[in-house]
Amino acid sequence: MAKETILVVDDEEDILELVRFHLSREGYAVLCAETGEEGWRQIKSQPIDLLIVDLMLPGIDGLALARQLKNDPHTRQIPVVMLSAKGEEADIVTGLELGADDYVTKPFSPRVLLARVRAVFRRKSAPGVDESAPLHIHGLSIDRGRRSLTIDGALIDLTFTEFQVLVFLAGRPGWVFTRAQIVDAVRGDDYPVTDRSVDVQIVGLRKKLGPLGHLIETVRGVGYRFKEKS
Repeated sequence: MAKETILVVDDEEDILELVRFHLSREGYAVLCAETGEEGWRQIKSQPIDLLIVDLMLPGIDGLALARQLKNDPHTRQIPVVMLSAKGEEADIVTGLELGADDYVTKPFSPRVLLARVRAVFRRKSAPGVDESAPLHIHGLSIDRGRRSLTIDGALIDLTFTEFQVLVFLAGRPGWVFTRAQIVDAVRGDDYPVTDRSVDVQIVGLRKKLGPLGHLIETVRGVGYRFKEKS
């Protein structure tokens, strides 16, 4: 059975060839582009299952390309792995806030990149456990199968990570979790994102929940919990 199609966008020819070689050896169909503009043309001209994109590109950079993809209703469901030498926390958080599913910093191990790619596809294609009835709590209706949140009948647009954090906390009301536990639950062990990124996701979630934002409670010195049922 043919594996998924992956588009890799990077202006460094040696990196492009390295990633192409290892992905192809795993059986993936690999498309390559050296600019953001060419990457976008390929995205619009043929179906892809994953975008791996470098942040520092000539012309349209990686963040702008990811933003275009996530803002287009026809492509927003395509997962994104950002690949960059920019490993500062602010860059990682910015990428995740745009809806990126993972962030790999250069220099990187091809084995690590492959493991991240496999993990992204597992999350995308394995809604088995999540295909349960919607979770109703404190006025929120969370459909884990359809990955949707509604409040009073209104659909609330959440990023992949925001939805994962909400499901993790709301599914265990009253339980207190550290930031590290939340990162492990949402992204997996050894994910190279600092605790600060969890705070950013919580701030974004609270804003989108509006008057119900208080349901996500801060436990000083520990982490967060979702308000317990009455």
